[in-house]
Amino acid sequence: MKFDLEFYVGLFLLAGILCLGYLSVKLARLELIGKEEYEIYAVFDDIGGLKKGASIMIAGVVVGKVTSVVMEDYEARLTLSLPMTVKIQEDAIASIKTKGMIGEKYIAILPGGSDLFIKSGERLIETQSAVDVEKLISSYVFGKI
Repeated sequence: MKFDLEFYVGLFLLAGILCLGYLSVKLARLELIGKEEYEIYAVFDDIGGLKKGASIMIAGVVVGKVTSVVMEDYEARLTLSLPMTVKIQEDAIASIKTKGMIGEKYIAILPGGSDLFIKSGERLIETQSAVDVEKLISSYVFGKI
């Protein structure tokens, strides 16, 4: 009887530890088993504080993430990682948006109408930089709007 009780308690603890490990990986958005993804890049004049790991959304649904942010020729070059199931048209528009007034930044992709899709390693041509809220407020206050 004593052996059975210790065995079941150990089994329960092991299951709890496995559940905690699974939740930790999911909450950190890590992938233990490699996902089929491809990378494209986009160049922006101003990313307004967007950081590596930011979400990429299409129609309000998170479809990928920003894997790198580097400065190249005084512009920001972002590498975007997307699942193979998500195809981006050549004439799609990527813009930097903010969740709420002072929320986190993310990339919103507005699909295009082209039948041609961007391949891995290619550039997303149409981009819209982040809106500078301070500049807008300043323009409004000083009557330039």
